Amino acid sequence: MAGTNFVDYVKIFCQSGKGGSGSAHLRREKFEAKGGPDGGDGGRGGHVIIRGNKNFWTLIHLKYQRHVFAGHGGSGGKQGSSGKQGEDRTIEVPLGTVIRDGETGDLLFEITQDGEEKILVKGGRGGLGNTNFKSATYQTPRYAQPGEEGLELSAILELKVLADVGLVGFPNAGKSTLLSVVSAAKPEIADYPFTTLVPNLGIVQYRDFKSFAMADIPGIIKGASAGKGLGLRFLRHIERNSILLFLVPADADDINKEYHILLNELKEYNPELLDKRRILAISKCDLLDEELMAEIETTLPDLPHIFISSVANIGISQLKDVLWRELEQSNKTN
Repeated sequence: MAGTNFVDYVKIFCQSGKGGSGSAHLRREKFEAKGGPDGGDGGRGGHVIIRGNKNFWTLIHLKYQRHVFAGHGGSGGKQGSSGKQGEDRTIEVPLGTVIRDGETGDLLFEITQDGEEKILVKGGRGGLGNTNFKSATYQTPRYAQPGEEGLELSAILELKVLADVGLVGFPNAGKSTLLSVVSAAKPEIADYPFTTLVPNLGIVQYRDFKSFAMADIPGIIKGASAGKGLGLRFLRHIERNSILLFLVPADADDINKEYHILLNELKEYNPELLDKRRILAISKCDLLDEELMAEIETTLPDLPHIFISSVANIGISQLKDVLWRELEQSNKTN
């Protein structure tokens, strides 16, 4: 099952390399028995680096690689030669990965661009050779600095899916079906709650070769912000979406009430989510006639809304138009 390959949370232990020792070598040549200092500097220890890779969409490659060690720097040599730099270790992650301190939970940085690199743990500095300590009054220093020790860090890597449009709704609201209709994504679909256990991404083709990314987020239930159901595990993925598309089925007891329950869960999790542009889609509208649609429309909240049916292909083109228009407005304001 494809969903088992989706990993969006790992904790890893990282250790940077130790810096190499400086050399305290004194020059000795055939006709110069007591030459001056010529010890080179030690090489710095290797860094542990995080790099964004647009071809990755999960952290599964780190699931069984929980320890990352960078190389140690080489010692300085004679004739002023510097030690070899320790080998860096680079960890490639999907775009949208957040890195936190594993002990305190503090945010360290985020990776959002392909090829973006940030040093997670710096390597120790190499020690200075004795040539750096020569002076007019002390011309033959016989000591050099040791290299700095490497650093250790436990880090938490969390993936927040990057998408233009995020689908928000209760389990079995038709989010996966909609994604399968508007894109080439093939999420698991069945007539029972919590079919979607991992976020699914799809690219929606629009007019004139334009496109945008849509994410199907696992269903929210009342109390999700407090950890019920799939809880906080997937609410964080919504933070990365430019637009939130709320999906409420036409056969719901109270569409307006369901929308506000969903909205409240987002608010409880992160109030900043309410600043995002929102659209309401009433799915399964093939169950309604025009009279019922008109009646329901008077009860809907004050935001852009549209009636759709993924199965009967009703309102899908119009939905794409609305989404594209809202995306353009969102890009102008950001």
